[in-house]
Amino acid sequence: MLYFDHSASTPPYEEVIETMMQVMKKHYANPSSLHAGGVEAAGLIQRSRALIAEQMKTTKGSWLFTSGGTESNNLAIKGVAKQYRSRGNHIIATSIEHASVHETLKQLEAEGYLVTYVPVSSSGHVQVKHIQAAITKDTILVTVMHVNNEIGTIQPIQEIGEMLKEYPKTIFHVDAVQSMGKLRLDPDGWGIDLVSGSAHKLRGPRGIGFLYVREGVKLYPLSSGGTHELGFRAGTENVPAIVAAAKALRLSVEGSVQRKNRMELLSKQLRSFIQSKQELKLNGAEPLAPNIIHFSYPGMKPEVIVHMLEQNGIIASTKSACSSKDNKPSRVLLALGASEKHASGGVRISLGDEHEQKHMNELSLALTRIIEQLKPLERSSTY
Repeated sequence: MLYFDHSASTPPYEEVIETMMQVMKKHYANPSSLHAGGVEAAGLIQRSRALIAEQMKTTKGSWLFTSGGTESNNLAIKGVAKQYRSRGNHIIATSIEHASVHETLKQLEAEGYLVTYVPVSSSGHVQVKHIQAAITKDTILVTVMHVNNEIGTIQPIQEIGEMLKEYPKTIFHVDAVQSMGKLRLDPDGWGIDLVSGSAHKLRGPRGIGFLYVREGVKLYPLSSGGTHELGFRAGTENVPAIVAAAKALRLSVEGSVQRKNRMELLSKQLRSFIQSKQELKLNGAEPLAPNIIHFSYPGMKPEVIVHMLEQNGIIASTKSACSSKDNKPSRVLLALGASEKHASGGVRISLGDEHEQKHMNELSLALTRIIEQLKPLERSSTY
């Protein structure tokens, strides 16, 4: 089977698996304990923290460890909202944020916070001027994803960060789950206060995430207990996963330039094929992440195409893994101005390190066969 669902989860590096096993065997002591075993475990966490800071070139803040991208986003957004409530109650986000951001904001709205969802263009990009126009004296947070998890559009994070320097009381959070370790990301240089990441999106273990917190930014803890993770997140740390996650990030960053160049060629090939088929519609436009290709077959249920791809030995997905089991039209495609019919038929292809040109050829041939099979059914009410 060809696995084209790397945006949902990635196969861990062999070195990462080996590292995690070794730490589980040798360093099982609680890192909060004062005995030698605890001190050694705590040292591994600190070295992992330092390694991530080195790889991400951050010197103005600290990296926390969470249970994943969802918790990182929740802690960043709710932590700011509750910590700085006396400063204001207004938050700005784009209309195409990941569910872990979107649903968090909906919860805060129910608690009395005001949220402005800035629209994106038909290509899937937000304009800096629209974010700036939404800022008020009560704006405490701007949250914008770096790469959209569904269609792969890259947002102008650097430009937004530069603009927000004019608003020192407004905190800037970036959901970098789909870009960390893959694309250039400079939290310190771009004026980002909070950055979320997830290890299993960059060939690390599941259940471990990252959150960068710029020095001086305070977060209201979402869990009560001990003073773990610099006091922002109570709970005994998952030492094996932390060490393995740091290693996965290092390996990903070290190969990021070569990977990006290679994937740009592969995605260009696949996008050209999709554009050559009148039945298919490519979603999103440059700048795009090189590893995500998203298209629709208007009038066809995406799960039908995904199951037919699987019958051809290819694993793909409909939208984000978090939302793939609901039957609603894509919230992201609707935000781009797509019709409900178009927004109901999206399929995501996401590339990984193992893919080569021959795999693009296999995928293109499979899609050609599927289109020929589905053509007679295009006008059927069944689909």
